[in-house]
Amino acid sequence: MSFYYWKTIFKLSDSEKETLKYNEVKKIYIRYFDVDLHHETKMPIPLSPIRFQENMSGFNIVPVIYIKNKVMLESNFDSNDLAQKTVKLVNEINFKNKISCQEIQIDCDWTLSSKENYLKFIENFKKLSKKKLSATIRLHQVKYFKKTKIPNVDSGVLMYYNIGTIAPDTLNSIYRKEIAEHYLKSLKKYPLHLDFALPIYSWAVHVKNNKVIGLRSKINVLELQKDSNFEQISNIIFKVKYSNYKNGIFYEENDLLKIEAISAEDLIEMAKDLDDNTAQKPNEIIFYDLDDFNIKKYEKNIFKQVSSCF
Repeated sequence: MSFYYWKTIFKLSDSEKETLKYNEVKKIYIRYFDVDLHHETKMPIPLSPIRFQENMSGFNIVPVIYIKNKVMLESNFDSNDLAQKTVKLVNEINFKNKISCQEIQIDCDWTLSSKENYLKFIENFKKLSKKKLSATIRLHQVKYFKKTKIPNVDSGVLMYYNIGTIAPDTLNSIYRKEIAEHYLKSLKKYPLHLDFALPIYSWAVHVKNNKVIGLRSKINVLELQKDSNFEQISNIIFKVKYSNYKNGIFYEENDLLKIEAISAEDLIEMAKDLDDNTAQKPNEIIFYDLDDFNIKKYEKNIFKQVSSCF
């Protein structure tokens, strides 16, 4: 069992440390930086590289590089140049923080249009980094692997979340069992070894005039229930009674907030469904993501319970 860590400064709170210790977690997948396109030059640039404020000596660290798909779609994309720059920055961060890593993970939701560039990038990156390489895999890439192809990596991590469409309706876009079921049967045919990433995050979908205008992360439901500017009109829907600013966001009268979260029961159901459909046991279950706000919603032993389903 391990966790993703997705903040720009690495500093563990007491409850995050407690969660790692209680679950005997030794491996953390840390987002090192994102790669996006510079808005003027259209050249790939690294965004928000991680800053460590904690000694990492007790942990096995896997750097994760999140690359936006539009980088791979750029007409003058140079896979070798990007691979060199990405490996160099990972090495610099490791050197500065005395981190020695055995594995690097590339997170990119590649598409049919970006496939060739993405696969080339993976080849170049693997040669240059001389490390074990893993890649994130989405459900559609498993089901249609003959079309989307399989990157030349040592293993994949199936991201078992963001399964539905973000919409004003009452369905949960983070996890929808009935949509997942269309893909699960394909798992046994997928030729690459897969580990599984499961969601423990939540967000609120901000809806105005029946249109989604944004996602609001770390929305505290108890706080909303106490706030007289909001009225709870169902289990998961809050209506804005009076226009107000909250955490820097303007909410107008009659806007709606739809809470999307993952219960402990959801996590156990996901784990059992994956276990029933996988050809080989995963080496690892990774929870996304390690954060006070996420972990305090669950009983202490939930991560062990979920991992024991495999």
